Amino acid sequence: MSFGQGGPYGPGGSQPPQPSTPDWAALADQSAARSRRRKLLFIGGGALATAAVAAIVATAVVSSGHKDSGGGDSAGGLPTPQDLPSESGTPEPTFSNVAPPAPPKPLDIISSARRDKAPLSAATLFPDKRAAKDDRSYTRAASASTTSCSAATQGALGSVLVNNGCRKLLRATFTRDGVAVTIGVAVFDGKAAAEKAKDRYQPNIASLSGGGVPTFCRRTACQSSANAIGRYAYFTISGYTSGKAVTSSDTATVQAGRDVADYTFRRILARGSAQASAEAASAASATN
Repeated sequence: MSFGQGGPYGPGGSQPPQPSTPDWAALADQSAARSRRRKLLFIGGGALATAAVAAIVATAVVSSGHKDSGGGDSAGGLPTPQDLPSESGTPEPTFSNVAPPAPPKPLDIISSARRDKAPLSAATLFPDKRAAKDDRSYTRAASASTTSCSAATQGALGSVLVNNGCRKLLRATFTRDGVAVTIGVAVFDGKAAAEKAKDRYQPNIASLSGGGVPTFCRRTACQSSANAIGRYAYFTISGYTSGKAVTSSDTATVQAGRDVADYTFRRILARGSAQASAEAASAASATN
């Protein structure tokens, strides 16, 4: 039996299987396609995961901005107005809008008889047994007071005091190491009269003896001075208790006169300060 082209394995018939070779190009294309799909899936999955994490983080951020540590709403956790503590029942201090008056000035008080009302005598003006200045101390020997101003003067000073309205003349004598000083304080109604008496001064105030100090500065040369503060004019006469004359080069009597005059100045000013303090205290109590 012969087998021609029309046999069973021809176009019209079957043929036995033939060994085949793999199509490497097709396989490579298929592998590349699968790789691309896996990569796309991986990228897509990563994007989805990132979006999910971002959403969780965003949720956490939003939640942390509105929730307190106890899980409640921080804004809602604030106490409502009715829950806030009520105001204290203690009243708040109040202050006056009216400025307090300026404190009185001592010099203003002692410049006017209308305001200078404190008791005035030789004892109140010269209360100390000693008048001290620096390391020098003078013993008060005698004091006196008179309403007849000219009676306690020498020379032309009496008429100067009377013509300017002198109301009272207070005197005190201080002594130290054989030197004596009499200070005379003439009291007027106002500052202007006291200034005039000082400016028109003519010797002398009459020295005051007593307390172991003899009469001095009556028939011998002595040192004198004049000054004023407020409504008070004050004069000194200083010399030696031995009766020795004071010369132009003498320093002991000059120093003594200045020391006692300074003490008297401070005493008059202290009088004004005491009354100023009393006025201020009275004004403060009146406003309370």
